[in-house]
Amino acid sequence: MLQQYNTQNDNLLIYINGRLLPRQEAKISVFDSAVQGGDAVWEGIRVYNGRIFSLDRHLERLQNSAHALDFKGVPDNAFITEAIFQTLRANNMRDGVHIRLTLTRGLKVTSGMDPRLNQFGPTLIVLAEWKPPVYPPEISLITSSVRRNTPMCLDSKIHHNNLINNILAKIEANYAGADAGIMLDKDGFVSEANGVNLFCIRNGVVYTPHADSCLPGITRAKVIEICQKAGIPIQEKHLSLTEFYIADEVFTTGTMGELTKVTSIDGRSIRNVANSRILEEISSHFRLLTQKEGTPIPEWD
Repeated sequence: MLQQYNTQNDNLLIYINGRLLPRQEAKISVFDSAVQGGDAVWEGIRVYNGRIFSLDRHLERLQNSAHALDFKGVPDNAFITEAIFQTLRANNMRDGVHIRLTLTRGLKVTSGMDPRLNQFGPTLIVLAEWKPPVYPPEISLITSSVRRNTPMCLDSKIHHNNLINNILAKIEANYAGADAGIMLDKDGFVSEANGVNLFCIRNGVVYTPHADSCLPGITRAKVIEICQKAGIPIQEKHLSLTEFYIADEVFTTGTMGELTKVTSIDGRSIRNVANSRILEEISSHFRLLTQKEGTPIPEWD
């Protein structure tokens, strides 16, 4: 599972602090906090059929993450939304698009860790690419030796740019020939995969790990809401690897890959002895939501 370069993105215009720059010129300073210490927050957002899906939720999480990290001078949601609209308009994008929205603490007057060195306000980056869901229809997982951060270390409720432990888990999966690595929490319960949330289905019930050490993903929340509205039993609980091994269905959720079926974990095939079709039902509901929900993109000439 490796993303391929899309030549449609050769001539992208990327928004950085009020300027739209060609991709070859879209750069930030070596004094920016994102470079100095990964000191930034971000969101991955999708555009479907002229609408930005779950934009309000993404902006709420961005603002909450920035506040938790004590960013100063954060632009409001109206300003950020207009920056997104400007970027989409400049690239003539209305569908099949993934937006990487990044807010850094901004420039420092000199290299250093102290946030008091940041005296120019945040850096806002809007990177919109032509990018369909990047996961194949089915994937395999292995269990990583890298543990997911706990709130004692770095709270997953902050959607931050410090992704080294996730990257290390992905490296392990790459060497094992798997598509992603499952990350456990400090007690050995399943948290999430290195870039997506996890669900399993057994005996007609959908389960997902508590959002203790995993990111409470927005697609994850949508799946929970779909189940609740459709009358599909859904439960958040501490889940062991064994419960995933013996599940009828396992799937991942995330903006980048949407909903993806898992066929094996650590070499154990997901057998679906109950012949469950619940994932198919949830996926159908999700596809309908992407076509009718979201913030409309203004028309342009």
